[in-house]
Amino acid sequence: MARPTVTVFSPDSTTDCNVTLPAVFTAPIRADVVHYVHTLMAKNARQAYAVKVEAGHDNTGDSWGTGRAVSRIPRVHGGGTQRSGQGAFGNMCRGGRMFAPTKIWRRWHRKIGVNQRRFAITSALAATAIPALVMARGHKIDNVPEFPLVVADSLNSVQKTRDAKSVLKSIGAFQDVQKSKESVKIRRGVGKSRNRRYVSRKGPLIVYDVSEGIDKGFRNLPGVDLTMVENLSLLDLAPGGHLGRFCIWTKGAFDKLDSLFGTYEEGAQLKNGFNLPRSFMPNADMARIINSDEIQSIVKPATVDPSNLPKKSNPLRNKTTIKVLNPHHELKGNDSKGDSNSKAAARKALKCNRKNFYSTASKEGDLAF
Repeated sequence: MARPTVTVFSPDSTTDCNVTLPAVFTAPIRADVVHYVHTLMAKNARQAYAVKVEAGHDNTGDSWGTGRAVSRIPRVHGGGTQRSGQGAFGNMCRGGRMFAPTKIWRRWHRKIGVNQRRFAITSALAATAIPALVMARGHKIDNVPEFPLVVADSLNSVQKTRDAKSVLKSIGAFQDVQKSKESVKIRRGVGKSRNRRYVSRKGPLIVYDVSEGIDKGFRNLPGVDLTMVENLSLLDLAPGGHLGRFCIWTKGAFDKLDSLFGTYEEGAQLKNGFNLPRSFMPNADMARIINSDEIQSIVKPATVDPSNLPKKSNPLRNKTTIKVLNPHHELKGNDSKGDSNSKAAARKALKCNRKNFYSTASKEGDLAF
């Protein structure tokens, strides 16, 4: 079946032409894989930190021992200051060391499987073409004409911020930029004194193939990120590990996706590009695949009534073996009913059975009491 086509819009929101939807947008969307890989990738940008090695140990101190009505924690030497006599060294003391001081040789970075990383990128790319996921992520796309949104290559030559703003207004994407501008707030915590004072919501991601000034034209707009199609990163496609980033593609970058991520021939075989995971398939509708005639014809039918295992019986209460294992069985049930003759006969039979049981068992060596 032929893949659908996508409309290419000019910067003034007029229709330019149509292009074929790249095969990467048919990849199955796995939010769990994306979140897992994003968590590992985000750890690879961390810098090592640790407390000072001598922190909490730069005072002399000895325990006063017992008999002075104080604890035996080491105490600072000297007198005449507030510090003298205070507890030292221990992690429970003010001015003491911390418990398990941090070291710079902590395992900061994480290794990620190549196929798993690629699968996460393809899933994040496929999610950018679904308006419901983009809206669920918080982007304002009410006025966007089509998804995925592709703009003509003339967008690469936009070098002024005022021109970039007019282009975003014409294609219905400026509302998302305005949302990012209004969401700027001061970061809570100590980070606001460490060159990261403000935080804001993410806006659209512009993907291009050749820069003719586009990086200068859009870089000052709040919330807008730019990246080359060859350098697509999961950190940009799914910020925070959440699917559905609003992406704006140039036509050249959109056409390169097939050469970068591969396409399919007859029989759903990978034709070119890097090796995508095996679960990458032309049809990602799992319910339709499972309910198809081809799959249902070879699967086992559903069991209505599960087979119940027979209940295990107590051998001491089994009627077939109780007479052998329990010689007193004959008297049970005859104490309250029946005449005296039947009871006497039962006692006589019990006596004979008990005698025969023990004599036979002792001869064969079966008694292990």
